Amino acid sequence: MYRTVRFIALVACKLYFRLSIEGKENIPRSGPFVLAPIHRSNLDTLVSSTLSTRFMRFMAKSNMFTTKAGAWFIGSLGGFPVHRGSADREALTLCTDILASGQPVVLFPEGTRQTGPLIGDIFDGAAYVAAKANVPIIPVGIGGSERAMKKGSPLVRPVKIHVVIGKPIMPPDKVNGRVARHAVKELTTTLHEQLQELFDQAQVRAG
Repeated sequence: MYRTVRFIALVACKLYFRLSIEGKENIPRSGPFVLAPIHRSNLDTLVSSTLSTRFMRFMAKSNMFTTKAGAWFIGSLGGFPVHRGSADREALTLCTDILASGQPVVLFPEGTRQTGPLIGDIFDGAAYVAAKANVPIIPVGIGGSERAMKKGSPLVRPVKIHVVIGKPIMPPDKVNGRVARHAVKELTTTLHEQLQELFDQAQVRAG
């Protein structure tokens, strides 16, 4: 089912958004990893699902599962519900468990959709999960998605979308089985820098 839905999503993105992708070789063909895209549009989840043929899991707001059709579609793309108001640690623990099972996870470091060309402060969640599970982070810049579907707008415009996938960022070494807080902060800083660079490149190529 995932492959069928993903194929339909890929064809739709190619035809309607003239989707182009570079750096696909940076996504591991096996083993768990954290895919960390920038977030400017509701389209980013759909676009992220097209970047690999592997089954990737991602957090989705629980209200997206209120209808059978919505639950089927989001679930087919690898989504799992996260209830608003639940502890962040609970959600991150679930992500760590999924990674431990060998599956990749998609986490948006910005948390929610943002606007504009600059990436502001990002959360430590992606870095924390990657460090705890000892898996690489794959940063992703998505250009054009905000113009295709702006935050708060129901309109979806046929604007070109270009994706740039960065090289894997390896997690810090554990000390006595744990990762120091400052190491997670440093990983977050590195991720922020890489995301801004990739986002800049993607925006230019998107036009």
